[in-house]
Amino acid sequence: MTAAQTKNNMSGEWVSIAPEIRPSAQKNENGSAKAFYLTRDFKYSENDTFELTVVNSADPYGKVPLVKMFIKGRIVWQGEHPIASGAQKVDFTADEAYAVTPLIQGFADVLNQVASSGYEKWEIGKTQSIFGKSFAPFGLIEGKNFKEFDLIYVYNDMLFWGARNVDGRGFDSEENRPTNLQIPLARK
Repeated sequence: MTAAQTKNNMSGEWVSIAPEIRPSAQKNENGSAKAFYLTRDFKYSENDTFELTVVNSADPYGKVPLVKMFIKGRIVWQGEHPIASGAQKVDFTADEAYAVTPLIQGFADVLNQVASSGYEKWEIGKTQSIFGKSFAPFGLIEGKNFKEFDLIYVYNDMLFWGARNVDGRGFDSEENRPTNLQIPLARK
């Protein structure tokens, strides 16, 4: 599949099939990556814009949601990716919006300790924009848009992105671009 065919096939809305597990950059006492759980809701428009809502949970079944993140921006297509025939290298850039909503008091309390400068008091259900601001919990730097070097692959009406690096490294550079496929999203 060409990039143009992939763009055409992925237009619309996609959602997680079930809660997903990812390694985080945080470590357990034994040095292994801590797991975190999430669900994704992704919308792609043919003009290469996207919207992504991610809900992180404290448990593998998604019964204890911690935080909701909303990201809006552009996709830049970078050519074929060798993981599978038709896979494409893409860069996701949040250059329109990035917002966070705490969904449980414990998470709001943590944000009030580590991300209070430049923000109102963090409260359950209260969304705040972190767009263009420093936000230590996510490693965001003021004035710099969030960007990930990722991949996209559409197969049998499923949308795959890259699997997280097992050591929790983000996709913050070309060298960290994923080399495996993640659990797919299903068309909504």
